[in-house]
Amino acid sequence: MEVALGNSGMLIYLKKIREQTMAAGRRRTLSLLPVAALLMAAGMTNAYSAPKTLLVLGDSLSAEYGIARGTGWVALLEQRLQAQKIDTRIVNASISGETTSGGRARLPKLLEKNKPDVVVIELGANDGLRGLPVAAAEANLRAMGEAARQSGAKVVLVGMRMPPNYGRDYAEKFYGVYGKLAKEWKAPLVPFMFEGIADQPKLFQADRLHPTAEAHPAILKNIWPQVAPLLGAR
Repeated sequence: MEVALGNSGMLIYLKKIREQTMAAGRRRTLSLLPVAALLMAAGMTNAYSAPKTLLVLGDSLSAEYGIARGTGWVALLEQRLQAQKIDTRIVNASISGETTSGGRARLPKLLEKNKPDVVVIELGANDGLRGLPVAAAEANLRAMGEAARQSGAKVVLVGMRMPPNYGRDYAEKFYGVYGKLAKEWKAPLVPFMFEGIADQPKLFQADRLHPTAEAHPAILKNIWPQVAPLLGAR
């Protein structure tokens, strides 16, 4: 049966149809909000948990000199991150005998190849042991830190002290470089990687310079608090 509507009736009829259509549209929009929220949350989670790369640029103290592979502080760091399910790729570019000038020369290619999120600079001990100028070591460390920062990486600086027989003036100036640069960069600083073990001869190899495997957990304990927050670890 057909129903004839006047002008006013037709307007009311059309108005109701429009209201019903808009209501249906709002329901569809609201029903999609939980899905959109889940998608956004998933995207944020993926961004936060994206794998990071940590580059260690060091010398024999990080290259497991004189100890079994897998027992140095870098390997222990990797194991600890894995235990916490922190997805991090560790690149240990440490070389025994490395100086700050050698590290400065190698770093650009390492940055280009690995694109690290964090760079740990553990260099300077060999400069000091050879009595090289403090100003030169500072210039090299500064260049490395700036290069890493310009690449978008966070820098962690690992400090080192010289034995007292090198003279107090030289030792203090050398040690002061690390704090000075870390302050300029507002970067995490490990004041002294041998803190807590330097006065324990039994934790060093026969040369009295390189730590034994038993000392490396303590070295990691000194370094961990500065590195962990940059990787989302605890």
